[in-house]
Amino acid sequence: MKDVFALHRIVDASEFSFDPAAYSRFKFGDGIAADAFGTALANGFITTHDTALLQSEQLVILPSPYTAIPTASYFLTLAFTKVLNRFLCMNGRSPAETSKIHRFKTYSIDYGALDMQSRKALIINDKYHLDKEFLQDKTLIFTDDIRITGSHELIIRNLLEGYALDNDAWFLYYAQLHNMDIHPNIENKLNYYTVNSLPSLAEILKGPSFRFNTRVVKYILHAPAQEFEHLLSLQSTAFLLELGDCCLGNNYHQMKEYRENAIYLFNHLQKTVPSWQLVLKPELQLI
Repeated sequence: MKDVFALHRIVDASEFSFDPAAYSRFKFGDGIAADAFGTALANGFITTHDTALLQSEQLVILPSPYTAIPTASYFLTLAFTKVLNRFLCMNGRSPAETSKIHRFKTYSIDYGALDMQSRKALIINDKYHLDKEFLQDKTLIFTDDIRITGSHELIIRNLLEGYALDNDAWFLYYAQLHNMDIHPNIENKLNYYTVNSLPSLAEILKGPSFRFNTRVVKYILHAPAQEFEHLLSLQSTAFLLELGDCCLGNNYHQMKEYRENAIYLFNHLQKTVPSWQLVLKPELQLI
């Protein structure tokens, strides 16, 4: 058994059964929106599949693949897991375990703007890893925020087949595109519905629930230099440190699209944080 469950269906490009403004904030690190979406997904899934959930011996939850920086859907998954575990434990079942799909490649192209063929071409050479021994014989729940073409789901299905894991599994989404007459770039419309500039992003960054994710880091690093430097001037040292560590974790400083802004950030940190003194080789420092 490998079933798909989506809380919302997208059938119209201009009307949605969920709040697109909140979705955009969620994609750019709004933790309150992530918690709300994860909670709603869990409640909807439990209502629909409560009997099957209680019949499963052991559940394992796996958010969408990532390298070092989590995706936005990772934070949705945290809230989802809490609600699901309360349901399981109140019904005498063991809490769900968690695991990770390790991803060994990252890219700068905005995936949400691509059509189906371009998406497949982009991710076909990605490399992933699962802990086969840990997952063996358990019921798997793969979570993500949105299903547009199903390309990432196909990658996971093929990954399971390659690992000879014939587990029961669910693929869960907050929303799914059901009208195939709608271009896949509807995803980008939702991503940038509210957050479409650094000033609009700055409103989220200063909020108490902000959480770094891959989209936020790439968006900041890809900004025009003057706008990037101004945004950095408004942030705390703790924020800049986390941004720098995220940049290193996904090797964004090695990518030409982000390199100049990353080096500017690193130089700024070297002036104020002793542990950053050896991060940049002298020949890479900007004057």
